Amino acid sequence: MAPVRTQSSPLKIVLPLAVFAAAVAAWEAIVRLKGIPPYILPAPSLIATTMVADWLLLQASLLTTLGTTLAGLALAVVGGVGLAVLLSLSRIVEYSLYPFAVVLQVTPVIAIAPLLLIYMPQDVAVLACAWLVAFFPVLSNTMLGLQSVDRNLMELFELYGAPTSQSPLARLGARLKALWYLRRPAALPAFLAGLRIAGGLSLIGAVVAEMAAGSAGAGSGLAYRIIESQYRLNIPRLFAALVLLAATGIGLFLALAALNHLLLRRWHESIVRRDR
Repeated sequence: MAPVRTQSSPLKIVLPLAVFAAAVAAWEAIVRLKGIPPYILPAPSLIATTMVADWLLLQASLLTTLGTTLAGLALAVVGGVGLAVLLSLSRIVEYSLYPFAVVLQVTPVIAIAPLLLIYMPQDVAVLACAWLVAFFPVLSNTMLGLQSVDRNLMELFELYGAPTSQSPLARLGARLKALWYLRRPAALPAFLAGLRIAGGLSLIGAVVAEMAAGSAGAGSGLAYRIIESQYRLNIPRLFAALVLLAATGIGLFLALAALNHLLLRRWHESIVRRDR
């Protein structure tokens, strides 16, 4: 029986926006009707006004945090994919290095950040924190994908591409060929899943490191603005910085989800079935 294709319902977009708008309207109404002071709970209209008034300051902090997040994510992708490939090619390397990656993952970044700030410049330490929390999801998911190839396909691939020589160089060439033509496509969905997780974690790592650094100046990120606003009881600015952080996380997630859909939409079941 042929699958029935249905058009994407506009409710998928309209309904969440309507619920969000209703929640914001209810928030505004409750603050106005009960007369809640802005230093306790500012209204959404006051938050928007504060964001416009303090935009130059908040924009500079947003760019600082966003730059750290993207740089940490890029380093996590390069390091995670590179190490995953090495681990998949050699059991000795896997047994030697993978435990250290696990240790870095299970140690809370809030405990590592003060130590990094002692031995590194502030900018490098903040970047290292963003990289640390984003590195392991990319590594573990890519390794899972590389090791999840159908065993029958691997045996068939080895049968047809068996090296004529048993030299280490010939065996390495056969492994690299299998890595490129067989393991790489199989690992792509798992890698993209890890990338979506790492995108949010890199933002969390950057915010945690900025809070641990806690230094003012032109290079201060949104996390410092939140702490500064808390100390000064400037709660509308605090909420404005939180809104920008949330918007940054949502934008990063949507961008990575769009990349996932673009790369998998023609062949992977997770996307093909969803579009039916």
